[in-house]
Amino acid sequence: MQQLIAIKGGRGGLRLQLDESVPWEDLLVALQQQLGQGSSFFNGAQITVDVGERALDQAQLDGLLALMQEHGLKPDSLASSARESRAAARSAGVAARPLVRGIAEAEERGEALFHARTVRSGQLIRHHGNVTILGDVNAGGEIIAGGSVIVWGHVRGVVHAGALGDRNCIIGALHLVPTQLRIADLIGRQPDKAADKMPEVARVESGAIVVEPWEAFKK
Repeated sequence: MQQLIAIKGGRGGLRLQLDESVPWEDLLVALQQQLGQGSSFFNGAQITVDVGERALDQAQLDGLLALMQEHGLKPDSLASSARESRAAARSAGVAARPLVRGIAEAEERGEALFHARTVRSGQLIRHHGNVTILGDVNAGGEIIAGGSVIVWGHVRGVVHAGALGDRNCIIGALHLVPTQLRIADLIGRQPDKAADKMPEVARVESGAIVVEPWEAFKK
């Protein structure tokens, strides 16, 4: 199936890359579905909308902005190589800039993010792919990932894996005592008591999040 919506990371935040070739109405339907699946991932994110060479008129851009606003989003900028799209963006009060695809692609981060320090209280790590943390996730710290999350340390804060809707993602840590675990649209309940300090993995099974020792998961 053709991927109509691509979510990538860059130096300036998230880039929402929209397919240039399909009918606009089909693209809006795909975007509606994507935003619905990843509402918590996008919430509060800095977003650039990349429409490539597509020339948007004012009505099309207004429809796009209304859809994003419906999900609590407002793009920081619109990137396009079409003058019509940039003019429409400026008229709507959105920053517009020309798109040079080679530079945009060079700025993208790799699919996986490696964070070699503890996630402190009040700190948010957001990434469109897999995330590895070398350190703890303290209470009050939060990770939101489009992919899986592996923590070489203790998880005491909030971890949301598969935040773009993928229930196949996992959360692994040396010790899981989280404030909250989420995978896709599912929320794990708080454990009845603190588990033994052993490596654990949270995953989705039969429509619910289950946590099991690493030794059992890898078999």
